[in-house]
Amino acid sequence: MLSSSSSRIIFIFSIVLLLLASRATSDSVHEKFFKCVNVNTDLPVRFSNAFFTPNNASFTSILQSTAQNLRCLDPSVPKPDLIFTPLTESHVQAAVICAKQLGIQLRIRSGGHDYEGISYSTSETKNVPFVVLDLAKLRAVAVNVEDNSAWVQTGATIGEVYYRISEKTKIRGFPGGLCTSIGIGGHITGGAYGPMMRKYGLGADNVVDARIVDSTGRILDRASMGEDLFWAIRGGGGGSFGILLSWKVRLVPVPAIVTVFTVPKTLEQGATKLLYRWQEVSHKLNEDLFIRVIIQTVGGPQGKNRTIQTAYNGLFLGRSDRLLQIMNQSFPELGLTRKDSIEMSWIESVLYIAGYPRNIKPEFLLQGKSLFNKTYFKAKSDFIKEPIPEQGLEGIWKMFLEEDLPLTIWNPYGGMMSKISESTIPFPHRKGTLFMIQWLTIWQTADKKSMEKRMDWIRRLYKYMTPFASKFPRTAYVNYRDLDLGMNSYSSSTSILKRSSNWGKKYFKCNFERLVLVKTKVDPDNFFRHEQSIPTLSMISGENELKMIY
Repeated sequence: MLSSSSSRIIFIFSIVLLLLASRATSDSVHEKFFKCVNVNTDLPVRFSNAFFTPNNASFTSILQSTAQNLRCLDPSVPKPDLIFTPLTESHVQAAVICAKQLGIQLRIRSGGHDYEGISYSTSETKNVPFVVLDLAKLRAVAVNVEDNSAWVQTGATIGEVYYRISEKTKIRGFPGGLCTSIGIGGHITGGAYGPMMRKYGLGADNVVDARIVDSTGRILDRASMGEDLFWAIRGGGGGSFGILLSWKVRLVPVPAIVTVFTVPKTLEQGATKLLYRWQEVSHKLNEDLFIRVIIQTVGGPQGKNRTIQTAYNGLFLGRSDRLLQIMNQSFPELGLTRKDSIEMSWIESVLYIAGYPRNIKPEFLLQGKSLFNKTYFKAKSDFIKEPIPEQGLEGIWKMFLEEDLPLTIWNPYGGMMSKISESTIPFPHRKGTLFMIQWLTIWQTADKKSMEKRMDWIRRLYKYMTPFASKFPRTAYVNYRDLDLGMNSYSSSTSILKRSSNWGKKYFKCNFERLVLVKTKVDPDNFFRHEQSIPTLSMISGENELKMIY
């Protein structure tokens, strides 16, 4: 019988051997992947130029470079075994081919703004090796004014796209999002709403072609991928169908001069009644006018002077004289004045609506990053079809005053958003939607207690909103991905369709079934997958469930 000291030595020795074996296996994966990529590409790459392992000094900075949610960078969150930053389209093709050969999962990142960090981390409990394919070096933007279009590589930020358009013309723009540091690859896969959506629809509504790497490593454009896949990638969520290389987007007319404004109102200034009125009229306003509401607490931390502030942040595609006429007729309650209205170029309005200081020049957009610090946050979303009564708003204020850094942004619909069919692209939130709400709780410290407190708060707020939100289903925006959706509704033994349809129906409504069929056709082996990727028919069991699809 071994002594206790001998047993400890053998135990420690065994652990060392396991660690060495694990490192050797990991290293061999890195080496095999690197060699395979170079064999399968038309432009070989040096390891140090594009491959980063956890042992590399640059690994952490590359991993954190575009990630916005510090919650997803926590040490407890599994990290990739390798980050690959392809320099050419053939590198992306090779990454798909090699990942399949080596049994490695790919996570694809274009901008890093995904709210649950699934493009660069995983919440899976299994020890599954995965590689992050970071597309940040594929960011070319080619604007064709004569054709009213632009080809945009997936790693470019939406701010870079806006700037490159403005370089060529002052009377064309693109109806994408408000946050300028978002990568356009993932942005459009979710729909891409922004301040011109009431005039021109979503960014995804204005895509005319695309280039994508499919699960076999082929590069397909619209003609070769077919209309089913082209339909699915414009709003069907990222990471399910292939790797977007570039979008061809349609440019839209913008005036040489536009008008912006921000009008704040606190509770003491009648914010509750004014917000109720905004709910009644914001979706009916002239299509050239977009007024969102940014709501947060102001004053001391949960002190006597703390209150709720609603800020009416607007973009008008025209001069201030016409804006004031429209406001006086349609929404006089806001009390907008000429002093509130600021005329500027469209590219300057991009910076204004994004919240940048007035002294920031448009050239800043070429840096592809945000001025604002990264934070820990959790978000949820709702689509609203009936005005929330004043009593309901007061309940929201009560919950907001309990929290340290709550934030909500309400974006109006109507206009062109009501004229496009729910099935034109997978994004279904169209006619009948008054506005969309983004709920956020933000915190600054990494301790577990702070996170649990904030997560509990936003979940209680989401539950409180149940009577006021859309129903059957209660809908959500896929680009504000929420891993809470469907997590507690079914046991782990419940079929994938039932579990996925909970979030699938919320994000896509009846379009979810068609997305499943497209997924089955283009990626039958489910190579492109993550926690909320579209499932295939082969992952579904039961005749009744098949009837749900067909």
